[in-house]
Amino acid sequence: MPLIRINAQGDRPALHGSPQALSNVLARAQTGAGPAIVMTHGCKYQPGNARHCPHDNIFALPRPGTLRRACQWPKNLGFGQGNADEGLAIAFGWDGRGGLWQARRRAVEAGRALAEVVTHLCRIAPDRPVHFIGHSMGIELVLEALHHLPPGALSRIISLTGAAYRCRALAALDTPAGQAAAFINVTSRENDLFDSLFERLITPPERGDRALGFGLDARNAVTLQLDCRHTLKHISRFAGPVGGPEHRICHWSSYRRPGALGFYNALLRAPEGFDLSLLRMGLPPAVAPRWSRLLSLPLPQLSLPFLQKAS
Repeated sequence: MPLIRINAQGDRPALHGSPQALSNVLARAQTGAGPAIVMTHGCKYQPGNARHCPHDNIFALPRPGTLRRACQWPKNLGFGQGNADEGLAIAFGWDGRGGLWQARRRAVEAGRALAEVVTHLCRIAPDRPVHFIGHSMGIELVLEALHHLPPGALSRIISLTGAAYRCRALAALDTPAGQAAAFINVTSRENDLFDSLFERLITPPERGDRALGFGLDARNAVTLQLDCRHTLKHISRFAGPVGGPEHRICHWSSYRRPGALGFYNALLRAPEGFDLSLLRMGLPPAVAPRWSRLLSLPLPQLSLPFLQKAS
């Protein structure tokens, strides 16, 4: 069973489209080698919505005879190939529709449901590492979950242009569970418009705080700016090339660009070869200033995220 679909119903988890008990399904799935990887989407998705269900979109495994979409996460993260060591994929859905304030409130609530799933995974298979990868406001789920998890419950966390404040992330990384996890903060100046809107619409927990796109300074965190040519050259030495930026503004470039999901797959499946200290070596001393990409190219190349369809 390479993929289990779970949704947050308030602060409790439940199987997607199945009346079975979640605990029974998770227990039966704890066979074989490989990590458990929990995947979470950002805003605008809603499980069960005919047009916006993440389980029919980025979390879908391609069916035989159908066209494989490049941004489908499970396949690109090594699942669905029938290998004995591919591990366990958890596609975790939550209601990200509606206004940003409402979506953030539901994301924090869903974080407690996520913590319940991770706790259960650790209880029934304590030797299997559990990793997390999430996009945009989906990062709020794991930041909340860290406050409700024991040390070592999560091994690696990959934040893809996370819609969260730095002080919120630092507080989560200061918990017992957070101190034992490695946090990889993937940013891009292509996401500047969304970061700016987030800061205008969501009041920061601390006055003057900024979003994760500005970088994160913590012992167990590293920031990778994916539209920086020096960063791309550096990470290509670890897991092959990752495509360069195609737009000045795009909210989904952190996983849609060629090679990106394959790079994250390597980070999660071979963490011993991607120690945070090694990832830091060769990186620029700081991320590029906000709007630096917007101001660097001619106006006709502008590609606004609200004119694109999330995929």
